[in-house]
This record gives sequence, structure tokens and C-alpha cells, in this order.
Amino acid sequence: MIVYKSQAFSYPDEFLAPDLAVLPIMAILEVLRLYLGVKGNLTEEKAPLGLSLAITVGSAILSVYFLVWQTYVLKADVVLNAVLLFTYGLESVLKVMAIAAFVS
Repeated sequence: MIVYKSQAFSYPDEFLAPDLAVLPIMAILEVLRLYLGVKGNLTEEKAPLGLSLAITVGSAILSVYFLVWQTYVLKADVVLNAVLLFTYGLESVLKVMAIAAFVS
């Protein structure tokens, strides 16, 4: 969507670089978060799930960046990030429940 925005709108060069830099960081965090979540769930260990939960907080902050502080925020951005934040919240609740089940 950033490619569309940079072509359709007059995107200032000094703001395009930070917006583009956040994307690979978010992608790396997502891969790591999902890997640790799956590993922790399959092995029933609380440490990988706890790390995944901590990374979820970082991913949520980056999602809020795209929702609020991005240079141009379109309605599609709002919808996609609202859905993403909702799934992060639901996922976090389920991770806490899984960690509680693995502890006992």
C-alpha cells in the first residue's frame, strides 16, 4: 500500500524512508513471533510462548504506528490495522491461557 501512496500522493522523501524501514522490521518480528508461538504451543513450553507474547507487544506498537503516525493513513489502513490489533489481542489472551495451562 505504501507503493500506491508514494505514486498517488506527493509523498515527502524524508517521510518515505522511515515508513519503508518499518515494513521489514515488522515482517521480521511477525515471522519470529509466529515461529515462537507455534514452537511453544507444539512443545507445550511456556518460554517460547512468553517470548512470542512479548514480541506481540512490539508488533502491536508497529501496527499502531501504521494506524496513527504514518504519513498518509487511508481507510484501508485503518480497517487492516484494526483487524490486526484485534487479532493480536485475541491471540494474546489465548497465549496467556496456554501459558497458564502449561504451568499447572
